[in-house]
Amino acid sequence: MNKLNLIIKREFFAKVRNRTFLVMTILSPLLVVGLGALVGYLSKVNQDSIKIIGYLDDSKLLLEKDFENSKTIEYQDLSNVDIVIAKSQVEHGDFYGFLYVPKKDSISDIATNIEFYSKEPPSLQVISEVERMVEHRLNHILLEKKGIDANALDEAKINPNIKILSFSGEKSSKLIRGVKIGIGLSAGYLIMMFIIIYGAMVMRSVIEEKTSRIIEVIISSVKPFQLMMGKIVGTALAGLLQFSIWGVILLILSIIATTMFGADVAPMGAGNLPINQVDVLDTVVKSEMQIIIEELLRLPILPIFLAFTVYFLGGYLLYSALYAAIGAAVDNETDTQQFMLPVIIPLILGVYIGFASVVNEPHGSIATIFSMIPFTSPIVMMMRLPFGVPWWQIALSLVLLLATFVWMVWLAAKIYRIGILMYGKKPTYRDIYKWLKY
Repeated sequence: MNKLNLIIKREFFAKVRNRTFLVMTILSPLLVVGLGALVGYLSKVNQDSIKIIGYLDDSKLLLEKDFENSKTIEYQDLSNVDIVIAKSQVEHGDFYGFLYVPKKDSISDIATNIEFYSKEPPSLQVISEVERMVEHRLNHILLEKKGIDANALDEAKINPNIKILSFSGEKSSKLIRGVKIGIGLSAGYLIMMFIIIYGAMVMRSVIEEKTSRIIEVIISSVKPFQLMMGKIVGTALAGLLQFSIWGVILLILSIIATTMFGADVAPMGAGNLPINQVDVLDTVVKSEMQIIIEELLRLPILPIFLAFTVYFLGGYLLYSALYAAIGAAVDNETDTQQFMLPVIIPLILGVYIGFASVVNEPHGSIATIFSMIPFTSPIVMMMRLPFGVPWWQIALSLVLLLATFVWMVWLAAKIYRIGILMYGKKPTYRDIYKWLKY
């Protein structure tokens, strides 16, 4: 036990005192926040830029008031010139694009023959806004031809807001589901990344000691199993320390950002509603936000954080045993590629299951089954936790994860104790199978 403690301390301090470790521990959260701020700023700049669109309406059905300028689009009438001249003006001028509405015999023919020209592929947002404008006007014309008052029909439209409640009377919101999905997916993806990063650190550490022949000296005084476990646990403690520091820094930065910038929530889609419904929508959005805040406060943040820590450690310990075995079996990092695919596939599968199944049915059979399978449970279970998971499923998942970890360490140790002293031969899957039988 004393030897194991010495190896754990050696690995821990070797990682923590490394200059790269110290720099990345401090810089990583700052880089994440900085990149997020940069993306937000660039997105805002892109949205604030005015796009000038010239238009020519040969159908004479669209009215000048239909081409109402928005925050990002400004329309310019080019109907006083021929289409060829108009296209040339747009192509060689300071225009974003050119909208041409042809003259046809029917509304349906016009709708299917409208053309939009641009120097570069237009953004989906611009095309969608132009299509909504044209669709709104053509629908009005079609309704008026059928003797229906289109304005009265618009005023008669109702936008229902269905209230979501539990049988115990607690209010919920449609938007809170998106927040829970974001929390779950982020936690699962982070666990996958941490497992890959810190598992690879264990593998590289084994390869370095093996290639430098230091391992021959170390192995004379400790058992291979103790050496493997010491490396795994020491790196795990270093990773946990780094993760804790990141969490504290990100929490401080988020508090500062919230205090300095606050939040501005605006009703989405209000511009497409009649004026007499905007105030109603604003009230609904404020009520939704109040419900979201209340439900976020009800989320078990501390249990989710503790579960994240437990599943991170469980998943890391499980996969690190495999990484250590791979590192012991090869002589250099290039040779590890043939063995990495079976290790990476379950992690990627866990993320795909999260996106494909947990998002839609967090309590469905597929999500439940894969949250029990040890090789995917650290990722899938973390994605399910914000939606509420029965305690017995969490307990069963952890028991299976722990049992599989013990079994995998036993298998990995058999590979490790033979592979750690093997040099000069590139191992195959058949060789590893033989080592497991010894």
